[in-house]
Amino acid sequence: MQHSHEGLDRPGGFSRVNLLAPLRHRDFRLLWTGMTISLLGDGIFLIAMAWQAYELWNAPAALSLLGIGMTIPTIAFLLPAGVLSDRLDRRSLMLCADAGRAVVIAALAVLSLTGLLTFWELVVIVALYGVGTAFFTPAFEAIVPDIVPAADLPAANSLDQFVRPITLRLAGPALGGALVAGVGTGAAFAVDAASFVASTVAVFLMRPPAHPRSAHVESSLSAVKEGLRFVKSRVWLWGTLLSATIAYLAFMGPAEVLLPYVVKNELHASAGDLGLVFAAGGVGAIGAALIMGQRGHPGRDVTFMYATWTLATLAVAGYGLATASWQLMVACLLFNALETAGTIVWATIKQRHVPASMLGRVSSLDWLISIGLLPLSFALTAPVAALVGVRATLIGAAVIGGVATLGALFLPGMRDIEGLAAEADADRDGPPLDPELLRPPAFVDVRS
Repeated sequence: MQHSHEGLDRPGGFSRVNLLAPLRHRDFRLLWTGMTISLLGDGIFLIAMAWQAYELWNAPAALSLLGIGMTIPTIAFLLPAGVLSDRLDRRSLMLCADAGRAVVIAALAVLSLTGLLTFWELVVIVALYGVGTAFFTPAFEAIVPDIVPAADLPAANSLDQFVRPITLRLAGPALGGALVAGVGTGAAFAVDAASFVASTVAVFLMRPPAHPRSAHVESSLSAVKEGLRFVKSRVWLWGTLLSATIAYLAFMGPAEVLLPYVVKNELHASAGDLGLVFAAGGVGAIGAALIMGQRGHPGRDVTFMYATWTLATLAVAGYGLATASWQLMVACLLFNALETAGTIVWATIKQRHVPASMLGRVSSLDWLISIGLLPLSFALTAPVAALVGVRATLIGAAVIGGVATLGALFLPGMRDIEGLAAEADADRDGPPLDPELLRPPAFVDVRS
């Protein structure tokens, strides 16, 4: 089915119609429904895991070790997961990932409810959770262009980024805070496990078309090398991934570990207050998704993406400057609004300029390279905070991450794909266009 939405992108256009257009497609509607329920559970999990960790070990090192335990397995399995998502049925990979995470979170709920949970068991469980995430993420990102026409991809990405903060950062944390405060962390984990069951059922009911397969399938190693060559030959890809690696090293560990610590130990607030801080971030992200859904894909997309991501990273300094929960809420709102706007543009850029047969591997490399140093970020957070203080760590992380992000925008060739969106849209009901066919002759390759 093809739908015309040209009039909806004009100034004053009615954004809601454009935002909901992808829901006309049955498989995306099922995927979106399952994702919504699962993300609601993930938002509950964020609060329950943080509070459970600090109940078992009330020190910044607790969440640092959990972050390391979750990210190392994710990093280790992302490349094979990306290769498999280009070779095998993406729906089947998502089914296995969701079912596996339902099992491990259910086990966590039982251990927590019975009072038998130890900190190291929590680390093992989140590690298994990280493996499931590694297999789900590339398949999820790659299956969207299989089930949504190219004309609806910007709206699909905006809808994704609209629902994600509502569930993951607004309703989920608020509900998680209430559950933890009212009935305990075990019950919160049980609700999260149930959300994965619902997502598994939704994915099972999907019937996506067969996706284009990679032409080079001699071995997994050759498939990975093919993906690496594709990334290395495009500045907009490798430059963005490299800057994300440095920025995430600087600010992600401190933000994830120290924000709950500030709420609990410096402001002496409750789990409900932490949920409200995360919920404020959800409000910001929702607003950004609505605005992006109305305005459409920006013409100077790379510049726009880097500007919003730089400002988002600098907003993390607000966590270190805040002296009250409402100030944390403002900082979280700004961070998530700006991060969401840039992420919507990034997702559309990838889907337009990466061939469908490569999208699983490129998505896995995106995650792998971007978060490759996250374990180090988590590991450094506790000792750095002990040395210079929690607040100074957050402020310094924001400044370093912001500089690293903005600097990548000025790499030679980074903005060469700007202005190509119109050419891509001319063929937007076909497969994503390869920038090799679009970029000007002045573009310099960096193939090794």
